[in-house]
Amino acid sequence: MTDETRSEAQLPRVVLVDDHRMFRTGVREELGDRVTIVGEAGDVDNAVRVIQEHQPDLVLLDVHLPGGGGVEVLRRVLAANPDIRFLALSVSDAAEDVIGIIRGGARGYVTKTISGKELADAIVRVADGDAVFSPRLAGFVLDAFSATDAPPIDPELDRLTQREREVLRLIARGYAYKEAAKELFISVKTVETHVSSVLRKLQLSNRHELSRWASARKLV
Repeated sequence: MTDETRSEAQLPRVVLVDDHRMFRTGVREELGDRVTIVGEAGDVDNAVRVIQEHQPDLVLLDVHLPGGGGVEVLRRVLAANPDIRFLALSVSDAAEDVIGIIRGGARGYVTKTISGKELADAIVRVADGDAVFSPRLAGFVLDAFSATDAPPIDPELDRLTQREREVLRLIARGYAYKEAAKELFISVKTVETHVSSVLRKLQLSNRHELSRWASARKLV
């Protein structure tokens, strides 16, 4: 069944999760009347609340979100609501992001270069039970799940956002906060905030423990 032949009552009910409000507005406009957007959120806690409140057919989920990332949303929602389907929509096409979010329970992953019609079609397909990937991303998933030596998922690492991982690697390599800030084009205060968040999520006490943690996982 195509989106043209679906009645309004049959349109997938969607929650849109992305930390950029202007992007969410753009997605709404692009999708038009092809789906019914019943709610939206910009961070993990609000996403979980909105999803539980509206019980949508599908969640359109960004990978990098304040509060733990898309993987954290998947972990908290699917434990209680296993029938809700998730389609990741991200600017990132990094293999670790794709594999992490699929292992977390998403049914598909498309990048933000997708057109409005293509996105609507992907939403309908995933809501109907299919798995959908942007063409070059499908190879990551096939390789990851077919390789006998594929590394196991690291739930601790998956709790970190992409920026937190970048900060972690630099600090673990011995960068001072000021040097890490310069490397990433962010403020020293922002680096400090990310380090504090990483230490809290990983239940570590200081940067020396952080360095040992990263070295043990061959992240540096």
